[in-house]
Amino acid sequence: MLPSLILRSGRSAWKGPYFVAFSNLKQALEDNVPIRTNARACTILPNFVGIRFLVHNGKDYVPVTVTQDMIGHKLGEFAHTKKRFTYKQVFYWHLFES
Repeated sequence: MLPSLILRSGRSAWKGPYFVAFSNLKQALEDNVPIRTNARACTILPNFVGIRFLVHNGKDYVPVTVTQDMIGHKLGEFAHTKKRFTYKQVFYWHLFES
């Protein structure tokens, strides 16, 4: 991880990035099995590239495949917690029919 990425984060540099030690990381690399996690605040490390995660968004688990561009970001950034708002106009045709 680059030092500039550590300086931009809210965590102090001497602590290093926050990450969770996943026990099934080796199995996920070999068998392409997704890792199911609730750790949205976990920093994505370079050895996570190519691994599929199922990140909890509060309701269900969202699939996230880690790429090279995601290094240094958090897992929760890629599992959105809010749905997109769509306005649906409701017509009450049965009220106007005679």
